[in-house]
Amino acid sequence: MDILALLVFAAALALAAASPGPSVIALVARTLVHGRDGAAPLVAGIILGDMVWLTGAALGLAALAAMLGSFFLVIRLAAACYLVFLAWKLWTSSSKTVDAAQIRESDNPFGLFLTGLGMTLGNPKAMAFYLALLPSIVDLNHLSLLGFAELCGIIVCVLAGVLTAYVTLAHRARHLVGRPRAVRLINRTCGAAMAGAALLVATK
Repeated sequence: MDILALLVFAAALALAAASPGPSVIALVARTLVHGRDGAAPLVAGIILGDMVWLTGAALGLAALAAMLGSFFLVIRLAAACYLVFLAWKLWTSSSKTVDAAQIRESDNPFGLFLTGLGMTLGNPKAMAFYLALLPSIVDLNHLSLLGFAELCGIIVCVLAGVLTAYVTLAHRARHLVGRPRAVRLINRTCGAAMAGAALLVATK
């Protein structure tokens, strides 16, 4: 595949991924409270969601995506409900530091993965990027299997890089404050942010 097209796609995807949206808000909010633990399945779900949209664009499923509006609505609402659940847990959590064992017990990796997937599949920005913007960058009518694999590789590298940067910054920020009152404030602020992300996912 043409290297210029791949570079343009990577740059456009990086800009889209870096712009704050429900996925970034949810990821940062959760990391501020729990650290890096559990971020990986959330990121993996987001990446898989982008690959699903890429596959749909490559197969010419724009019309089908429009027809399956109800299906995507169900996915989006399910992701929003899980975000509300996480927001409630953050808001009501203790002001004490949570250790790794408690984190593993408190959050279901599979649930986090499905939430990341659901947020992406139900995200109009992702739909517009892959079904509207992508065809102007890549000639999907002549996309080979190798070209598709190259685009998938770029999705993995770019999204993993951008989202990991957010996780790293949020993880460092959470260690700047250690007093119980401050921790409680962070928990409730992040819980509110998570609820806001759920609202964005449900209503967009």
